[in-house]
Amino acid sequence: MTPVFSHGSLRLYLLSLLSEGPKHGYELIQALSDRFGGTYSPSAGTIYPRLQKLEEDGLVSKESDGRKTVYSITDAGRHELENRRLDLDAIELEVTDSVRRLADEVRNGVTDAMRTLKADLASAARQAKQSATSAPFVSTDAPDPRTTSRIAIHDADTVLADFRQSVRSELRSHVSAGGTVTDAVVRQLKDDLRRVQDGISSALGSRQS
Repeated sequence: MTPVFSHGSLRLYLLSLLSEGPKHGYELIQALSDRFGGTYSPSAGTIYPRLQKLEEDGLVSKESDGRKTVYSITDAGRHELENRRLDLDAIELEVTDSVRRLADEVRNGVTDAMRTLKADLASAARQAKQSATSAPFVSTDAPDPRTTSRIAIHDADTVLADFRQSVRSELRSHVSAGGTVTDAVVRQLKDDLRRVQDGISSALGSRQS
């Protein structure tokens, strides 16, 4: 992915967000995601070290609010923002350019996915056609199991391609709408697909026995 912030810019931008009011880490992550229209959502590993450095420099303070840590800008932080107003304006322009670049990357990713899907379907169609023309003649009363299997595999390829495109589109639409995709969602997808694969393997095994 294209770099979003140049060196040192995110630190100043976090200070700007805190000037709008105290926030805990997740709220800062969400605020950044909102500014980028859901095309960029920084990780906790990106945000918290910079907050710690801002605190060490005396530009922000923190206090506990239950299980959350809330960060607030200090007078020194506001003074820093005022002195670097021109730098902040330049960062806002960076953000605008970054949103445009990220949107283009998402758009290109969808286009590439559509091209890949079309290529997969075209390949599957050619394989099905070749299978049909090369299959030996059999009577309609006793269809060749190999031909039936090839047709079934082609249908399965189509189902899998449709599923992949549907899931990709849903995930990208969710992020574009301001949502986030967590590791837990990916793990659930992997677990569900593994269960489906195990079920297919079990069904194939039982039919062979």
